[in-house]
Amino acid sequence: MPENVKVVATNKKARFEYFLLEHFEAGLALMGSEIKSIRAGQVSLAEAYVMVDGGEAWLMEAHIAPYAQASRLNHEPKRRRRLLLHKKEIRELWEAVRQKGVTIVPTRMYLKDGRAKLEIAIAKGKKLHDKRQVLAQRDAEREMKRDLNQRK
Repeated sequence: MPENVKVVATNKKARFEYFLLEHFEAGLALMGSEIKSIRAGQVSLAEAYVMVDGGEAWLMEAHIAPYAQASRLNHEPKRRRRLLLHKKEIRELWEAVRQKGVTIVPTRMYLKDGRAKLEIAIAKGKKLHDKRQVLAQRDAEREMKRDLNQRK
């Protein structure tokens, strides 16, 4: 990860719930109080998703906490926010979403050169057996590391 990038929020459930197929970097159209809350790290991407309609992409249900010092000029915490992408990228996302079982999920939000960026991914939902397999693999790796540490 480059030095000028500060990760603010990650969506850990996304990697567990979905196979992440293709990643994109999107800018965010924000209000002043929102960027201040993001810089303070008051962001949750747990329930967030991306919707594409009419040639625009929107970040939905992402919670950015109200900024305490903004008083009456504060923002709505779960308002929809426009994603800044090239038309070609939006068209690619639209084509992908039209397939059954494919969605767009935000994976992490970060500050890059002072600007808020969102990493989004085209994702395909995992089945229950896939999730169990991931858990079993994690347990096996943990056991191997534990055995290696005990031998030293």
